[in-house]
Amino acid sequence: MLIVVGLFVTAGIVGFFVGRHTKSSSSTTTASAAAVDPHIAAGGHDFVQFACAKCHGVQGQGGISPYVPALTNVGAQLTEAELRHIIDHGLGESANPTRPYMPVWGAVVSDTQVNDLVSYVRAGLPAVPTAVAPEVPQNQGEAVAGSALYVAYGCINCHGPNGLGGVPNPLSADKSIPPLSGQDFRKQFNTDQKIISVIQSGSVIGKAPIVSMPHWGGIIPPDQLQALVAYLKTLK
Repeated sequence: MLIVVGLFVTAGIVGFFVGRHTKSSSSTTTASAAAVDPHIAAGGHDFVQFACAKCHGVQGQGGISPYVPALTNVGAQLTEAELRHIIDHGLGESANPTRPYMPVWGAVVSDTQVNDLVSYVRAGLPAVPTAVAPEVPQNQGEAVAGSALYVAYGCINCHGPNGLGGVPNPLSADKSIPPLSGQDFRKQFNTDQKIISVIQSGSVIGKAPIVSMPHWGGIIPPDQLQALVAYLKTLK
C-alpha cells in the first residue's frame, strides 16, 4: 500500500513539473512564432539575401565601414519614394576601392522586393526570425568557406549559382552580368590578385539602370577574399 501511495505521489510531482515545462515550452513556441507582417518579414530576408547587412550592419545598425551609414533612422528621414530611388539607382560613385558606395540594384531587385525592403527600413529594421546570413564553415578549407561567402555577400544574386552568370543587365555592353567561370574569365583573371582586385574595386560604370558591382574593398577582409578566390577557382 505504501508503495502504491508513493507511486501516486511521485507521478503527481512529475506531472506537475512536466505540466509546467509543457506550458513554458508552449508559451515560448507561441512567442517565437508570433506573426510578422509579411512585407516586413520579406524585407528582412531580402536585406540579408542582397547582402545589405554586409555593408550596413545587422539590422542596419552600421559599424562596418565609416563610409557606409547605419539605417536605423533612415526610415523616418526619407520618404518611401526616396528609399526606392536609392535602392534602384544607387547612391554615390567612387573610383577609390577602399570607399564602398551604394550599387545600382534596379535590374536585379524586383519592384516587390524593393517595396518589401522599404517596408522593412520604414519599420525600423526589426529582427526577423531566420533572416540570417549562412554560417561560414570553419576549418574545412578555403573553398568551402568561399562557397558560403559567395552567398553571404550576395555574389550569387548577380553572377548566378556556380558563377555561371546570365543575369540580365540590358544596357551594359554585353547585355548581362558576366560569369565568374569559364575560359574567358580565367583568361582575363589569371591570377589570384587580379580576382581580388576586381572584387575590391567593383565596377564604376554602373550608372542606373546599368547594374553596378559594389566596391568590396574595406568590407571583405583579406582572409575572406582569399577564400572567395579559392572557391571561384573550383568552378567550371
